[in-house]
Amino acid sequence: MSGHPPQEPQDPTGIPEGVATRSRASARVGGGILLSRISGLVRERAFAHFFGASPVADAWRAALRMPNVLQNLLGEGTLSASFIPIYSELLEEKREEEAARFAGAIFGLLTMVAGILAFLGILLAPILVGIFFMGFDAERQALTVALVRVLFPMTALLVVSAWALGILNSHRRFFLPYVAPVAWNGAMIIALVGGAVGWGISGEALVRAMAWGALVGGGLQLGVQLPLALRLLGEFRPTVSFDVFGVREAIRNFVPVLMARGVVNLSGWLDYALAAFLAAGAVASLGYAQTLYVLPISLFGMSVAASELPELSRRRGEALDELSGHVGAGMERVSYFLIPSALAYLVLGDVVVAALYQTGAFGPAEVLVTWGVLAAYSLGMPASAQSRLLSSAFYAIRDTRTPARTAYVRVALSLGAGLALMFPLDRISVGPFGLGAAGLALGASIAAWTELLLLRRALGRRIGPHGPGGSVLLRHVCAAALATGGAVGGRLLLPPVGPVLEAAGTLLPFLGVYLLATAAFGVAAPIQSLLSRHGSPS
Repeated sequence: MSGHPPQEPQDPTGIPEGVATRSRASARVGGGILLSRISGLVRERAFAHFFGASPVADAWRAALRMPNVLQNLLGEGTLSASFIPIYSELLEEKREEEAARFAGAIFGLLTMVAGILAFLGILLAPILVGIFFMGFDAERQALTVALVRVLFPMTALLVVSAWALGILNSHRRFFLPYVAPVAWNGAMIIALVGGAVGWGISGEALVRAMAWGALVGGGLQLGVQLPLALRLLGEFRPTVSFDVFGVREAIRNFVPVLMARGVVNLSGWLDYALAAFLAAGAVASLGYAQTLYVLPISLFGMSVAASELPELSRRRGEALDELSGHVGAGMERVSYFLIPSALAYLVLGDVVVAALYQTGAFGPAEVLVTWGVLAAYSLGMPASAQSRLLSSAFYAIRDTRTPARTAYVRVALSLGAGLALMFPLDRISVGPFGLGAAGLALGASIAAWTELLLLRRALGRRIGPHGPGGSVLLRHVCAAALATGGAVGGRLLLPPVGPVLEAAGTLLPFLGVYLLATAAFGVAAPIQSLLSRHGSPS
């Protein structure tokens, strides 16, 4: 693979030691994310059972999207770009006291800003809902406003928990911060199931109970991480000061990412706002599909990007060929997992959707329309995951402007293409639903590949060749195609069974064939390094 440093030491499995170490770190991130995503899928299944693709489900999706902008603006992605590189470098230079003062100042500023924005969100909720979801009728708008006013404070708590995540990641404690959302999901599941079964409530009353559960869960997610983060910091003094070392640089790095993520979040809002003008249930279908879309990106894209950022930040002074080797190894690990995931969603997505959601109010028509949206998203899934890793590489070398500029292009292209495709596709009916939301997803996929091409070109100018060779990618594609063919064949041979058994009889052969094929093709290194004897989570 191009750009790998020669003669890198190897661990006992025969894998270069640096690659194995980073793979194990990404495995810890992936392990935490896997557990949190499983809890999220349980939450989504319960939600689908009680609400399906109803107007109440539309209101919940819209309400969850609106305060989510606060988390995305100030939370993990933005904070990681500005905070982790500086904090990690201070730790690497053994400047622990300065690192603690820097962390305390960022905590104070972040808490203040998140609190102010949450208060404004509560105050302006009717105006924001009226602007962004004018396609809703009055009843759905009123419910959305009520939910938003509970979810904005929740999101402020999640923003502060992202600060704790940054501390833990910088100290190479990867598992805990990414498993912490289990507490958030668990609180919502208890509120939802307890409200329906224990209290006998339904409809609007039940979704309001779920919102209060989400607020409690936000506090639990922060509480899980905070004790260890404070212990690692040692001396912790929250301040609101711009004079502490590193704060001004962090803010300079923060602003371009903030602007870019602001545009991205505006795009997310507009996707849901446009979906509100489509056939009823489009907003809910978009949300169900996005839950599955982000799962492999989080497990295999974000896990690699999150584990690479502290290491790349500590090593930004290394030779360019070593830096490009780190990036290239990460890209190969991402493609190993994302290419088969995308193909499975594209061809077998109905099996996945039915196994997860088909229960209660979520029937066969909902399965098909959600699969249509998911298939459109899957076309851009590998590109979106790779872009996360490349953005982390830019953040590590203290360049936040390049990812910001490419984000502007991605958002503009996504909205333009989505708007052009959504109304024609909405004329295609699946039961009572249209496929307009799939047009928005197709626009996102087109934009994702454009962003990846722009990031790769820009990073190539900075560090030289940095990606896996074409032969490696071809072997990933061929192995995924063989696995898909085997899964389709197995599905045709299955007798009529329920959705869960059909998924097991289809997806397990897919996984087995892919593992065997990649081993035969000589591209199984990511799996080997994850199974290394050093790989126990911390």
